[in-house]
Amino acid sequence: MKVLVADPIGQEGIDLLIGHDIEVDVNTGLSPEELIKIIPNYEGMIVRSQTQVTADVIKAGTKLQIVGRAGVGVNNIDLNAATDRGVIVVNAPEGNTIAAAEHTVGLMIALSRNVPQAHSSLKGGAWDRKSFMGIELRNKTLGVVGLGKIGAEVAKRCKAFDMHVIGYDPMVSTDYAKSISVELVSLEKLLEESDLITVHVPLTDATRGLIGKDALKKVKPSVRIINVARGGIIDEEALFEAVEEGRVGGAAIDVFTKEPATENVVLKSDKIIVTPHLGASTVEAQTGVATDVAEQIIDVLNGLTARYTVNMPMIPQELLPILTPFISIASLMGGLAAQILEGQLNTITIKYEGEISGYTTDALKAAVIGGLLEPTTEERVNLINANLIAQRRGLKVVEQKSVTCENYSNLITVEVTTSVGTTTVSSTIMRGEPHIVRVNEYWIDIVPDGGYWLFSDHLDRPGIIAAVATVTGEADINISYMHVAREKPRGPALMVLALDEPLNETHIKKLLAIPDIYTAKAVKL
Repeated sequence: MKVLVADPIGQEGIDLLIGHDIEVDVNTGLSPEELIKIIPNYEGMIVRSQTQVTADVIKAGTKLQIVGRAGVGVNNIDLNAATDRGVIVVNAPEGNTIAAAEHTVGLMIALSRNVPQAHSSLKGGAWDRKSFMGIELRNKTLGVVGLGKIGAEVAKRCKAFDMHVIGYDPMVSTDYAKSISVELVSLEKLLEESDLITVHVPLTDATRGLIGKDALKKVKPSVRIINVARGGIIDEEALFEAVEEGRVGGAAIDVFTKEPATENVVLKSDKIIVTPHLGASTVEAQTGVATDVAEQIIDVLNGLTARYTVNMPMIPQELLPILTPFISIASLMGGLAAQILEGQLNTITIKYEGEISGYTTDALKAAVIGGLLEPTTEERVNLINANLIAQRRGLKVVEQKSVTCENYSNLITVEVTTSVGTTTVSSTIMRGEPHIVRVNEYWIDIVPDGGYWLFSDHLDRPGIIAAVATVTGEADINISYMHVAREKPRGPALMVLALDEPLNETHIKKLLAIPDIYTAKAVKL
């Protein structure tokens, strides 16, 4: 496996990838044309905010499985294109939380006490104390727009300054706001009452220009405004005009609509403090985001789930140990059903019995569909685009749940209805291992090992097993395991053989020529 590091990241992340036998190429500053030219060689890619992962880049990445953003935002990655191509996009939403919160507070203090301006004045040879009269943060009202992880950390730190913290975020509950000592208010009230305003929301169509001309007409003339989130949330032209006209007391900006921002209009104002996107620029944060992304790339390239997938429903971290094994067996069941069914697909019914029925099963459903469709389509099918591809194919997907299970603590059953009939596969986790415990009407117990198998429906009669063994023996293929299930003596039965090597089409024809052998399916499981 090969991973391209297209933007600078912490060496710790690179070392982690190399330590897991992943070849890493660090090639930064690539033009779009250069990136498109080399991306077909890679299964994974890591970027920060500089490299633009466009639809053309994703389309060119014929081997690409995952794109990792060493940071929070993914504005530079075409999520729709990635989803459509089955490419997982992950980020590192927690690695730079504290760094961004501390930088916000640092800018807040610098802005309140005119630290950069006083520094420049003294360095220039002037001892001027009167020009740099500041304000105290104590008893001031701080307005926090966005109460996610960073906004909450800022609020917590500012409570230590005896500030009154109000917040605007329609996606959090009142109880949550109370738990972090923040009073929830409307955006209009926040603009009108705040002495300082800090924004901590992603850049979306809804937040672009959120603090613009109209909003700046509602603020106090003494207000200070800070942005360590994303450029574009605050209208830079409108902010510059408001500061210069005395309608805003000052501002501190770390992020810009276009970066590098050496010619941005806000740089022209001495009342606006600027830093070159330093919110996440700490040693600890760079190490954190690099290792977070590297760990997720390692997981995905090894067939596991990622913690912070952006373009699919995220599995809460506390549920990963519970759901991850079932995601694996869900995919296995879909793959097994695809290899043994006959006819035209119509309906996929997934039944969850036991404890597993109490959890969200979106990822399990996607895993079943992905395992089922992957062998039969040229499209790359995985947890991300499986549902979309099923819809495109007109497949009906039904889920059923029951808290009770007769034989196991958990059981997942996949029933695939085709134009010929129904194929059923059931599986569970026992002793930490996946076990296939049912195929159609037959209860069995096999442990998938990534090897080669034979599934054969036949009539239970003397000599049938020996006849099958003769064919495998003539093919010089060793049988390592055998399981036979039957409805009744001399009735319909299922034979499952684990083989050291795969059966080819010639072998299958010989097996089907044996009297009373009804089906013979070579399976990779």
